[in-house]
Amino acid sequence: MKILIDNGHGHNTSGKRSPDGKFREYAYNREIAKRIVADLIDRGHDAELIVPEDNDISLEERVRRANKICLASDPSCVILVSIYVNAAGNGSKWTNATGWSVYTCKGQTSSDKLAECLCEAAIKNFPGRRIRTDYSDNDPDWEENFYILRHSLCPAVLTENFFMDNKSDLEYLQSKAGKQAVVDTHIEGIIEYLDSLSL
Repeated sequence: MKILIDNGHGHNTSGKRSPDGKFREYAYNREIAKRIVADLIDRGHDAELIVPEDNDISLEERVRRANKICLASDPSCVILVSIYVNAAGNGSKWTNATGWSVYTCKGQTSSDKLAECLCEAAIKNFPGRRIRTDYSDNDPDWEENFYILRHSLCPAVLTENFFMDNKSDLEYLQSKAGKQAVVDTHIEGIIEYLDSLSL
C-alpha cells in the first residue's frame, strides 16, 4: 500500500497563522507530515510527501501528483492523508473553538473507513480533549466538497488538528507531547486501516 501524506498550505499562503503571528500553519503541517512519513518508513511502509516544497502548491497540482501515483499502480492500493490545523476566525483574535476532526468527501466512500480509524486513534491519543464528530450519516467524519478529497482517485481524508486561534489548543499543538500525539494519531489510524484491509 502506498501512503501519501499532504501538508497543507505554504510559506506564501496569506493568513494561516495564530492571532499573535508566532504560529505558522504551513511550517507545523510540514513538521508533522515529515515525522509521519519518517515513522511509517521506519515501520516498513511505503510512504511519501506529495508536497516536499515549502511554497504553497495548488490543490490542482497536489491532486495531479496523487493521481499520477494512483494511475501508475492501482488507486485501491494508495491512500492520501492531508494534514491541516483549524481556525474559527479570520486570524485577528483568539476564539473558543476547539477540537480535532477528520473530513471525507460527501457520500459513502472507501474513505470513510480510513476516517473512522483515524478518529478512533484520536480518541485514544487525545484524552480529555474534544473530538469533533458528525454522526448524522452513522460515521464520525465530517463531509465536505474539499477539492483534494473530491478529485483524488484513491481513498482520501483531511485532518484538522485542533485550532490555531484557541490559546489552549495552540499551547497543546506546540508542546512536545501534543506534537507526538498528533503524529501517533495519524500513524496508528493509518496502520489500523491497513490492517483492516487484510481481514
